[in-house]
Amino acid sequence: MRVLVTGSAGFIGSNLVLRLLETESPIEIIGLDSVNDYYDVSLKEWRMKQIDDCAKRHSESTYRFIKGNLADKPLIDSLFAQERFDIVVNLAAQAGVRYSIDNPGAYIESNLIGFYNIMEACRHYPVKHLVYASSSSVYGGNTKVPFSETDNVDKPVSLYAATKKSNELLAHAYSKLYNIPSTGLRFFTVYGPAGRPDMAYFGFTNKLIRGETIKIFNYGNCQRDFTYIDDIVEGIQRVIHKPQQYAVYNIGGSQPENLLEFVNILQQELVRAGVLPEDFDFESHKQLVPMQPGDVVTTYADTSALERDFDFKPQITLREGLRRFAEWYKVSSINSPFYKT
Repeated sequence: MRVLVTGSAGFIGSNLVLRLLETESPIEIIGLDSVNDYYDVSLKEWRMKQIDDCAKRHSESTYRFIKGNLADKPLIDSLFAQERFDIVVNLAAQAGVRYSIDNPGAYIESNLIGFYNIMEACRHYPVKHLVYASSSSVYGGNTKVPFSETDNVDKPVSLYAATKKSNELLAHAYSKLYNIPSTGLRFFTVYGPAGRPDMAYFGFTNKLIRGETIKIFNYGNCQRDFTYIDDIVEGIQRVIHKPQQYAVYNIGGSQPENLLEFVNILQQELVRAGVLPEDFDFESHKQLVPMQPGDVVTTYADTSALERDFDFKPQITLREGLRRFAEWYKVSSINSPFYKT
C-alpha cells in the first residue's frame, strides 16, 4: 500500500504515520508538510524525529518526507504523477477557530486552494480512497445534540468551520463527477501528548507552570467532546480500508465534559505527574470570562454511524487521556523547549 499523508508533521498526521508503520508494515508512506510556524516548529521537529526513529525500526517499510505546501499545485501534481498513490489521507490544514478571525488568508490558501489541489490530483491520478479531515466546527451553533452527520450544517460561525464544510462539498462534487471514493472525518476536540500548544489543555498547562492565570470562557459553561489521539488514529486507520463513494463520519468521545470539570481533572493529573506541586493554588490561577467570537457552547458527537460501519467507538476517558498527556509533559519538559510555547 502506497500512502500519502499530508500534515505529517502535525499532531494527527504524525500519529497516523506512526500507527501505520507499527501495524501495517510493509507499507510505503510519503509525508508532506509545510512545517509552518503557526506554533513552535521544534514540536513539529520532535514529532518528525519520532517518525524517523520508528521508520528505522521497520526497515521493511519506506517513509519519505517532503517539505511543501498544499497550495503549490505543480508540486502536488508532480508528486501524484510520480508516486501513483493508493491512499491519500489529507490532514494538512490551517487549524484554529480564533486564529481564523484575524488571519483569513491562511485558511483560504491551505484549506480551500490546497484542498482543491488535492481533489484535482486525485481526479487526474486516481486513488483507491481519499480520506480527509473535516471538523466538529461544521455544526456551528446547532443546539440539537448529539450532533449527527444528517444534521443541517450550513450556518458556520467561524471561517475555519466554513472552509471545512467547503471541503465536504468539494469532495461530494468530485466524488460524483469523477468517481473519487472519499470519506470526510469530523474530528471532535483532539488532545493528547505532543498535541497542539494552542489547544486548551496544552496552553493551560504552559500558563500554570509559569504561575499565570488561565481564562475559562463562557464562565466555564461550555461543553466539549474530547477525543484522545489514539482513538482518532484508530478511527482513521479503519476508515482507510473501507472506501465508499462518498461518506462523512463523526469521530468523537460521545462524552461531552463541562470545561470547569475538564480543568479540574487536568489540574489533578498535572499534580499527580509532578508537573505542578501538590500545594498548587489552582483557584487563584483561573479566571471565568465571557464567550469568545467563533466559539460554540457545546460539541457532542453522535458516533452511531461510525460504530455501525466500522465496529468502532472511541474508548479512552478524559481522565486517562489527560493522565497520559501529563506524564508525557513531565518527561518532555526536562529536555525539550517546546513545552514553554
